[in-house]
Amino acid sequence: MPIAPRVSLATLGVADLTRSTAFYQALGWPLSEASVPGEVSFFRTDGGILALFGVYALAKDAGVQNPTGPHPFRGMTLAANLDTPSDVDDAFAVVREAGGTVVKEPERTDWGGYSGYFADPDGHLWELAHNPGWPIGADGRPRLP
Repeated sequence: MPIAPRVSLATLGVADLTRSTAFYQALGWPLSEASVPGEVSFFRTDGGILALFGVYALAKDAGVQNPTGPHPFRGMTLAANLDTPSDVDDAFAVVREAGGTVVKEPERTDWGGYSGYFADPDGHLWELAHNPGWPIGADGRPRLP
């Protein structure tokens, strides 16, 4: 089963979440109520979802130990949200077959989902996730509350 060709979420690792959130709000971008003040900010866009997350917290979430190693952490991840946890597991099988590097095996999360990370051949990090609170719409995009 191939991985659905979608970019659900772009997460930027930021130095100051409050400052960065205020910046995007000043651009007129709507902040979702799914945001958690002081932890993560989500913005609806005409494409996917933009997330802001503390850069060190994002590196920890992705399981990146060496930000200057062969797969350096660039302070950004891309994500594809999938319909079920088993879809995440199936997608990781495809990643392995395609030669991707699994950085963090999929696991249950503290936010009630299921998620893991892989690196493409250039070290760009991707998260494959199932979030039960963000159902996938007919257009393939997750629905924020």
